[in-house]
Amino acid sequence: MPLTDRDRALLAFEAEWRRHAGAKEEAIRSELDMSPARYYQLLGRLIDTAEAQAHDPMLVKRLRRIRDERTRLRADRTAGTR
Repeated sequence: MPLTDRDRALLAFEAEWRRHAGAKEEAIRSELDMSPARYYQLLGRLIDTAEAQAHDPMLVKRLRRIRDERTRLRADRTAGTR
């Protein structure tokens, strides 16, 4: 299934968000007209698709790496508190 306009907008925003003035959460609300929670939920699903990988492989690889590192750190913290 090809990427939707919204999918492409999410990837483009994530690739360029540092260029936006102000906080990322404010830019998500104003530019994408959605809550930050919804944005991250959609982006998390999107980066697991082959279509997103084909569209912007460097960005998707970076986002997956960041997500996997955060997951690993969370698991390490949880294991350390038991």
